[in-house]
Amino acid sequence: MSWTCPKCDRELPHAEHRHYCARVSLDSLFTGRPPDFVLAFDKILAEVADWEGVLIGVTPNCIVFTHKVAFLIIRPMKKVLDIKYYAKNGRKKEEKHTRISHTDELSPALFKSIWESYQFL
Repeated sequence: MSWTCPKCDRELPHAEHRHYCARVSLDSLFTGRPPDFVLAFDKILAEVADWEGVLIGVTPNCIVFTHKVAFLIIRPMKKVLDIKYYAKNGRKKEEKHTRISHTDELSPALFKSIWESYQFL
């Protein structure tokens, strides 16, 4: 069961979950960014948002997708969307980054990697 922070209204996995406690508008992260960034983000959001137990939080710099812990972080930058997820490296988790600037760069392999990050953590 999730918990909602009374100060920032952000939904979190539990009351002790560390987070950036401030109200941030999702739209503010895409202000001045190419429209294709929003489309790419929307495609990822449409895929990931319905996975069981996924919570989505917005910070001043990024969008954090959590399932027990963060498994996907999307940071809109000036020229690219930085997509951070985790991969298994033996028993350890390894941070991976993919940077895209157009929706046609979203591939089945990327979505598979995000799914594996969700399952791994």
